[in-house]
Amino acid sequence: MQIHISPRDIKLTPAIHSYVAQRIDSLEHFGLNLIGAHIALWHDTTRAKKHAFVVKVHLALRGPDVHAEDHGHDLYQAIDVITERLAEQLRHRKSKLVKGSRERSRKAKVRRQAALV
Repeated sequence: MQIHISPRDIKLTPAIHSYVAQRIDSLEHFGLNLIGAHIALWHDTTRAKKHAFVVKVHLALRGPDVHAEDHGHDLYQAIDVITERLAEQLRHRKSKLVKGSRERSRKAKVRRQAALV
């Protein structure tokens, strides 16, 4: 998976880069063949300190893409919240895929049994 990080008004340190890459790579275990991720990080000085850091993530995968955004007082905390939201969306998508596959298998089995009778 390709990971593209766009810092805005933030110096992208190796620590931030590795933390973001680690958290986004952890989403690959859902087995949905992630194509790429674009992460935008910035410090918005016009917002209250409580919501000063903004993190936006766009995950490209087969079918509709997944998006998430969060504001927080700490950059690392905002990244953690974003990855949890993305994980929830990916879990939901995988559940729908597995449920559809099971439903098709069940219907095929019923048709085979009906054909034997």
